[in-house]
Amino acid sequence: MFSYITSGTYEYLRKIKDQNKNETIILMQNAETALLLHETQGSTIFKEPRKYEVIDSVGELRQNGYIVMNNIPVTEEGRPVFEYRFKNRAGQIEKQPGFWAIRILRPLKSDTYIILTQWENERAFKNWQGSQAFEKAHAKKQSDDASTTVKKIFSGPSYVTQYVVPDLKE
Repeated sequence: MFSYITSGTYEYLRKIKDQNKNETIILMQNAETALLLHETQGSTIFKEPRKYEVIDSVGELRQNGYIVMNNIPVTEEGRPVFEYRFKNRAGQIEKQPGFWAIRILRPLKSDTYIILTQWENERAFKNWQGSQAFEKAHAKKQSDDASTTVKKIFSGPSYVTQYVVPDLKE
């Protein structure tokens, strides 16, 4: 499966979504921008999207709720280690109240992976962040070997973007 992401004004992206009702397309927005995410087995309807391969997936994306994207730049050499870690994660997030979906997105034309999670609302996400399960899932190894490995895996600092997914039921 593949995910394609494009950005633009909310109104323009809403028209694209409305014209493609048979596709899995999620419209989301925050204070800075609006995005469309197209999830498909084939090619996309977008003209110049950011392209990703879905390497892990749990749950169904919905056209409502709250999406958090952890954007993580990974070196070419670090990709196998990074992907191994995510494919073998503990799966704690799936047990959290308000959790709906996760996608691990491998970039096809950049170095930045996206860990996309969808939640019932922002409160559910914040509750996850404050949980012991979050602490356990994000615990860092203290050994020098782990620190050296981390430096080789990441090509830059990660950053998080958050979006509201408006309920578009008519």
